[in-house]
Amino acid sequence: MHAIKSSLPDTATKIVGEALQGGLIDLIDLSLIAKQTHWNIVGPRFRSIHFQLDDVVSTARSHSDTVAERASALGISPDGRATTVATHTGIAKVADGWQQDTQAVRTMVDALSAVIVRMRERMDETGPVDRVTEDIFIQITKDLEKHCWMFQAENGG
Repeated sequence: MHAIKSSLPDTATKIVGEALQGGLIDLIDLSLIAKQTHWNIVGPRFRSIHFQLDDVVSTARSHSDTVAERASALGISPDGRATTVATHTGIAKVADGWQQDTQAVRTMVDALSAVIVRMRERMDETGPVDRVTEDIFIQITKDLEKHCWMFQAENGG
């Protein structure tokens, strides 16, 4: 089988590969959590939060594709299989069943906050060895922080 050759040195490829794989797992799981919450939210603010959750799903899916394609471009095989995501996610499990609108917002703030912390760590790890990948993590973090702010504003902070 022909493998894609990275333009980065081997040590940089290892650092960047681990960061991209971790980012991919976080983004896939974030999209799944947002969709699960989207399907199960109830309460007086259902409609507005329902649509807000779709925005998170769209952002996470778009960025997961960018992350996976960056990995592929560097000769790193991305792994977005369900078992990989379930085994390696760092996001807390979502409650079963219906979620009151206030709980749904808390679920999303917690999930987004967890992912943002790790995206910032990935920025620090990749910056010294690959500014292109660092820039991807910067853009992801910017978008996720905006979503987190909007959900926090839903519950008054």
